[in-house]
This record gives sequence, C-alpha cells and structure tokens, in this order.
Amino acid sequence: MDRALYVAMTGAIQTLKAQTTNNHNLANASTTGFRAELIANTPQEVGGAGLPTRVNALGTGVGWDARNGAIQQTGRDLDIAMRQDVWLAVVAPDGSEAYTKAGDLQVDAVGRVTTGAGHAVLGDGGPMAIPPHAQLQIGADGTVSMVPQGQGAETLVSIGRLRTVEARPEQLERGVDGLMRAKPGELIAEAPGDVLVSGALESSNVNLPEAMVNMISLSRQFELQVKLMKTAEQNAQSAASLVRMGG
Repeated sequence: MDRALYVAMTGAIQTLKAQTTNNHNLANASTTGFRAELIANTPQEVGGAGLPTRVNALGTGVGWDARNGAIQQTGRDLDIAMRQDVWLAVVAPDGSEAYTKAGDLQVDAVGRVTTGAGHAVLGDGGPMAIPPHAQLQIGADGTVSMVPQGQGAETLVSIGRLRTVEARPEQLERGVDGLMRAKPGELIAEAPGDVLVSGALESSNVNLPEAMVNMISLSRQFELQVKLMKTAEQNAQSAASLVRMGG
C-alpha cells in the first residue's frame, strides 16, 4: 500500500477520534461540574524504507481541562459549589470511590442522597441518607442539617457531613464514566474547613467558542486527508497505466 495513502488514512481516523472527543465536550457544555477532555495528535514514525518525513498521526488523550467553571447562584438548598481543588466523593458505577464537581444533589424516594447523574453521595460513614424532613441545609464545611418532618425550626439537628476531598489535578485521572479517581500511589486527603458554597452550582468548563472553532478545524483537516487519499489513488492509477503502456 502506498505510504502516502496509509498516512492520510491513519490521520483521518485519528481526526475522527478527536472530533468525537470535541463533540462530547460540546454535548456537555451545560452539564454541571463537567471537565472538558483534552486530546492531541502525536507523530509516529513509519518504519521501513522511504522518506523519513512520512509519519503517522496518533491521537492520544492528554488529560482533562482543570480550569474551574463559573459559579452560578441557584438559591436551592441542595445545590453546592466547591472551591478550587475540592471534590465531592461519590460511589462510582463499579462500586469504587470517585470524585466529582457536580453539586446538583437530590434525595430519592428512600432518602438516599445522589448527584443529578444518580451517583450515591458519600458522607463520613458511607453513602449518605436523609430521614423525612421539613427543611434541609448544607453548611460551608459540608455539614448537613435538617428539621424533622412536623417539627419547628428550633429542632434543627445535624445528621452528618458530606465527604469532600482536596486533590490537585495531577493527583487525579479521569475515568470513562467522567468521574475522577486517585492515580495509583496518590493519597487523597479530606478537605478541611469551609469548602463549599450552598445554593450555587459550578457550570461546565467547556469553552464553547473554542470548541466550535476546533470542530470546524477538525472538519477541514479531515477533508484534506480524504483529498490526499484520492490523490494517492489517482497517482497509483496513473502509474499503473504507464506500466501497461511501457509493457
């Protein structure tokens, strides 16, 4: 197979992968606490004889965008926004502990506290549950207090504390489920003091104009690679025709 054709083909495949990642980011531009995924093409040499300038493109994930999203006031008692490098601990689909910036908390029919995506939220002693209540509030240190159902405001009692951890971006890795986990060997410490703002949410950190420009750029890049494949095919046909004529 002509190497030019092969290089163009692999480049087109990696461009499609990059476009998929970019489109995923765009689709989550309004998802609470979402962190954009980053991807970049790296060169990979083509082995064997031929021009050393011919390289394959290899799309590789280079992590996630650690920039904070905007803090938006909602006034809702169960909405929380965490300060920089503070994460809310949840139970991942595989049962492990994971971390998120999504503070759109819910209380389901059996009193279990979950994120808007349905992940169980961890407290000091495991998954947090809240008994029937008339009023609920979350303090800046993550302490959850409630007024029992049928009681007055003077009966406000503390029922636990949300598990929040402090971790730098280099300590975390992103899972395919979009949740963060500690990298092997990293010890994630509990976040002390006032770590959150109640009645607010952190928006997605996807930069819409940047993602749209990237989408157009990737589309043009793919078109160029397809044209290169067609040119390689035409060159091969011309060469074959010359060989027949020479025979």
